[in-house]
Amino acid sequence: MLAFALYPIVYAILIRTPLGAEFDVFLPRIHTMVAVLYIGLFAMSFDFISGYTGYLSFGHSLFYGVGAYLVVLTATGKVPMLGTETPFMALLLIAGVLAVVIAVLVGLVSFRLTGVYFAMITLGFAEVAHVFIRNWDRVGSNPRDGATIAGGDGFALGVPGVDALQVEIGRIVGTSLGEVFGLGLGIEVDEVWVSFYAIGAVVAVCYFLMQRIVHSPFGRVMIAIRENEERARAVGYDVYRFKLAAFAVSGFFAAIAGGLFAGYSRSVAPGNTFDLFHTAEALLAAIIGGFGTLAGPLYGYLFTASVEGVLSTEHHGVARYLRRGLSDAMLSSGAGGVTVGDVIDVLVDGRADLYLGIVFILFVLYVPRGILGTLRDRLGGTVADRLPDRLRTTLRGLKR
Repeated sequence: MLAFALYPIVYAILIRTPLGAEFDVFLPRIHTMVAVLYIGLFAMSFDFISGYTGYLSFGHSLFYGVGAYLVVLTATGKVPMLGTETPFMALLLIAGVLAVVIAVLVGLVSFRLTGVYFAMITLGFAEVAHVFIRNWDRVGSNPRDGATIAGGDGFALGVPGVDALQVEIGRIVGTSLGEVFGLGLGIEVDEVWVSFYAIGAVVAVCYFLMQRIVHSPFGRVMIAIRENEERARAVGYDVYRFKLAAFAVSGFFAAIAGGLFAGYSRSVAPGNTFDLFHTAEALLAAIIGGFGTLAGPLYGYLFTASVEGVLSTEHHGVARYLRRGLSDAMLSSGAGGVTVGDVIDVLVDGRADLYLGIVFILFVLYVPRGILGTLRDRLGGTVADRLPDRLRTTLRGLKR
C-alpha cells in the first residue's frame, strides 16, 4: 500500500528526468492508477466470494452498477429522500447497504444451485438489471446513454476534518505540492491526484476490512466451504447462510467500487457498469493476481492496465514512441514487402487484447495460483510476513 501512496510523487519526478519520455510510455499514468484502485476493489470483492467460497459470481457487475447509478442519480436529484448535497461517503455506505439487500435476494435463489449453474443464474440476474437500466426513463431522456452530473464541483467527502481542507473528489484548493505542502517541488496537483488519494484511502479501508473478515472464524468457514462443502455441512455449519452472508459482503464492497467510479468519472452508462465485461475484467485480474489472495486481483488489474497502456493507440503508447524515435528510413525498411512500420502496426499498436489473451492462457496453464499466490507458496506465507525474513536471510548470506 505504501508503494501506491508514493506512486504519484515518484511518477511526477521520473517523467521530469532525462528518461522522462521512456518512463511516460512504460509507467501507468495517474489517471490509470485511479482506475486500478476502484476496479481493483471491484476485483477484490469478486475474489472475496469466488476465491474464498469457490462460487463464481458472473453477475457481479450488478452490484457495481447499483453503486455507480445510485451516486449519479442522487447527485442529479432523481433519488427520493436523498438530496443532491448528500456527502459522498454517505452515498457509498447507502449504495453498499442497497447492494447487500439485492445480494441477499439474488442469493436466496442462486445458492440453491452450485457450480456453473450458480455462475449462470447470477449472470442472468445481472443481464436483467442491464436491460432494465437501459430502458428506465428515470435515468434520462435516453437511458441507453446513461446519466451525467452537470457542473464542475466535486463531491464533498463528508468526513469530519477533511472537508475543512476543501478536498473533494474532483477538486482541491492549491495548484502545486509547493503551495500545498511548502516543498517547492513544482509538481502540479490536480483533481486526478486528489481523487487518487481520496479513492485510495477508501480502497485501503475496504481491503483491510475484507482482510479482517477473511482471517476471522467466518473467513475460515468460507475457506472450508471452498475446500469441501459437504464436510463443512457435516460438522454442523449452516453453509447456506454462510454463503449468503459472504455474497452480501462481496456485494457491499462491489457497490462501493461502483460508487467510486461514478464519483470520479461523474457519468455512468449501462455499458460501463452493468456489462458482463466488468466481471470478465475482475476474473482476468483474479486469475493473473491469484484467486483466494484478496490483494492479488488488485495487482492483477495493475498488470493488465499497464499492458493496455503500453500498447495503447494513444500518443503515450509504445507504438507512437517507436514511430517518433525511429527515422523514416528505418520505418520504411523491411523485407518481403513488410516494413518495420507494418510490424509495429500489426504486433504493437493497440494489440493489448492479443497479448493479454496469451498471458491469460499461460497463467491458467503454468501459473494457476497467480502472481501473489505463487509468491506466497515460494515464500512459505504471505508476502508481507515472509519477504522481510527472506531479505534478511539473503543479506546475512552476502555478508558471509
